[in-house]
Amino acid sequence: MNTIVGTYECKVDAKGRLLLPAPLKKQLAASLQDGFVLKRSVFQPCLELYPMAEWNVLMNKVNKLNRFVKKNNDFIRRFTAGVKVVEIDALGRLLVPKDLVVFASISKDIVLSSAVNIVEIWDKDLYEKSIDDATIDFADLAEDVMGNVNDDDNGIS
Repeated sequence: MNTIVGTYECKVDAKGRLLLPAPLKKQLAASLQDGFVLKRSVFQPCLELYPMAEWNVLMNKVNKLNRFVKKNNDFIRRFTAGVKVVEIDALGRLLVPKDLVVFASISKDIVLSSAVNIVEIWDKDLYEKSIDDATIDFADLAEDVMGNVNDDDNGIS
């Protein structure tokens, strides 16, 4: 798994094209020839850009679900709804399909935010609202999520 780092602000044009910032493009360089998968986020009003290798790892997990269980079949259908294979062109541009632009309410200003091994693509205003959400106490969330992780090899936990 490759870790992607950074949050970048950029613009999308009227055709739905965005120019990847150079530092992000450099991090994704090893994935350029394989392409990417762009999909709706399950939990947020944003898009998720998966390098093809990461998408394949995720699909291997999904493929283990028993399709004779209705919930599993419903999940697979909804999880893969709107999924598109996309490429970054020679100029470093990514075309976001119209249906995904609409889903994520993407206007002119966007934020590309790393999420470990994928990149989230947000409308800038929605991203700022999600980060500034006053109903979530980040210190409590961090303790709940990471408080019991104990690796003992890096001094953090």
